[in-house]
Amino acid sequence: MKTPHIPVLLAEVLDSFKDLEEGYFVDCTLGYAGHSSEILKMYPKLKHIGIDRDDEALAFSEKRLEAFSQRSRLYKGTFATVLPTLKEKPVTALLADFGVSSLQLDKKERGFSFSSETLDMRMDANAPLSAYEVVNEYSKERLEYIFNVYGEVRSYRKLAGVIIEARAKAPIKSAKALSEIIQKVIPQGGKIHPATLPFQAIRIEVNNELGEIEGLLDTLEIQHYKNEVVSLITFHSLEDRLVKNRFRKWAKACICDPQAMRCTCGKNHALGKELSRKPVIASKEELKINPRSRSAKLRSFRFSNDS
Repeated sequence: MKTPHIPVLLAEVLDSFKDLEEGYFVDCTLGYAGHSSEILKMYPKLKHIGIDRDDEALAFSEKRLEAFSQRSRLYKGTFATVLPTLKEKPVTALLADFGVSSLQLDKKERGFSFSSETLDMRMDANAPLSAYEVVNEYSKERLEYIFNVYGEVRSYRKLAGVIIEARAKAPIKSAKALSEIIQKVIPQGGKIHPATLPFQAIRIEVNNELGEIEGLLDTLEIQHYKNEVVSLITFHSLEDRLVKNRFRKWAKACICDPQAMRCTCGKNHALGKELSRKPVIASKEELKINPRSRSAKLRSFRFSNDS
């Protein structure tokens, strides 16, 4: 079965789970089951849970994982919502790949592409909020916030103003039209398309991507399992910062005020340890095969026996 998506950092993800024992492996962002299928092959005693909000991805993955149907269950929904409700345990490992899949990006009808004739960007096609509403109905102040905080767009005020002016004449109905408007404000520079960061910002808003990551981390902090390994793949600084800061917090043994003269907390508050201090990035070989892996960063954390 031909897969429409190349899983990023596959070898590195597999290596992060090299000590897996029996239990459940949860793929929070199942997508097209690239990571999941390889892990199921490698660990025949492992049971699998796949979560995704994209109907198309779930349908594809169900067929792809037919050979493992006796030990694989798929759930539709956002991982921040589904994960706290899971009854299956213990969870030995958990993976989340926060990137948009190649199929979502390449299918013009999904509205993620710069040349798309639609303006959508929903990972769940049934979700109420799409990019159309964000672009055509949000206030100038809210657009400025999104472009500044989620896209780190330097000319965020000017871009929001130009969009407001354009939509006052006629609704902005396509990603292609929006891209052309953006290029009037942000000139072409280097290999990155001028609309990359503004599109990223809108996509994050539409899919509540940062809120979902926070929800996942909150759930793990409350209901993790002994020796559970968590591997999270991020694609931009906002995501990576959330993961890095939370992992560092979990690894801290002392929670006393930094200004305190001496430790009084007992230095036994660490939930586990980071498996690597720095994020793991794609190899030169992978970058040649899959250029979209260039911004991927993998961070892994193991919860300890007594956490």
